[in-house]
Amino acid sequence: MQRVWCWVAALAAMLACAPAMAQGKPGLTVMSLNIRYPGKDDGANLWEKRRALTIATIRAAAPDLIGTQELFQRQGDDVVRALPQYRWFGTDRYGGHKDEHMGVFYRHDRLKIVEQGQFWLSDTPEVAGSISWGHPLPRMVTWATFETRDGRRFRFYNTHFPYRDEDDDARTRGAQLLSDRIAEGPAGLPVIVTGDFNTTADKPAHAILTKTLADAWLARLDHQGPDFTFHGFTGKGDRRIDWILTRGFAVDRIATLDTHKGEVYPSDHYPVVARVHFAR
Repeated sequence: MQRVWCWVAALAAMLACAPAMAQGKPGLTVMSLNIRYPGKDDGANLWEKRRALTIATIRAAAPDLIGTQELFQRQGDDVVRALPQYRWFGTDRYGGHKDEHMGVFYRHDRLKIVEQGQFWLSDTPEVAGSISWGHPLPRMVTWATFETRDGRRFRFYNTHFPYRDEDDDARTRGAQLLSDRIAEGPAGLPVIVTGDFNTTADKPAHAILTKTLADAWLARLDHQGPDFTFHGFTGKGDRRIDWILTRGFAVDRIATLDTHKGEVYPSDHYPVVARVHFAR
C-alpha cells in the first residue's frame, strides 16, 4: 500500500524551515540511527543491498552528527568512503573493533573533537566489555565534547540499552548511570544524547533521563513521520524506542524518516533526525 506520509517532503520541510525558525542562532542537525549489524540472514536487507539507501538517507538529511548503534567497522568505513565529509570514532562493545560499535559520525569541516571516551553500563563502567544487572551482552556509551566553528562547545552521548523484556531493571540502572555521568560533566555545557533505548516513554528509563533532559520528539507537537521507530524491516511498528534527548538546546524540527525502496530499508529501525539550536 502506498504510504500517505512522504519522507522526502517531511525531510525537506524540516531542513528548509528550521533555519528560518532559529534565525541568527547556531544550529545542528542530529541523527540517531540503529544501522542494524550486517546479518547474513537479512535477505533483501543484507547490508550490501541496503548500503546505498542508507548512505543516500544520510546524504539527504545532511546531519552534523550521527549516533549509531550496532555499527560494524566495515559499515562505518563504507559510509565515510562514500561521504568523506564525515569521520567516525568509537570502540566496539568489547573495547576492540570486531563487534558492534556505538559509533559517532561527525562533520569534520563543522565540528572539532575536544575530548572523547566511552564507558560501559555496568557496575564497573571503566572496564571494557563489562556486564552487570543480568543482561547477557556488554552495553556502553560513546561520548565526546565537540566545538563548533564559532567556538561553541557541547557534550554528545550515544548509547544502546539492553533489548529483552526481562532487561527492564538493567535499562533503568543504565539510565541512572548515564544520567549520573551527564551530571558529572562540565556544568552548564549543553548536551545531546542519541540512542536505541529499547524501551518506551512510559517506562522508568525515560523518566530518569528526562528529569534533566528534554525528549526532542515530545518537545515538538509538529513532529513529522511515524510515531514508532522499530519496524523489523516491515515498515510497521508500535514502539518509539530511538530517542534524541537534549539539555541547553531548543528543538526546531524533528522527524522519523521512513525511507525505503520497495522492500529494502536502510535498517530495521527508522532514523530520527532533529534540527536544534543553542538555547543561549
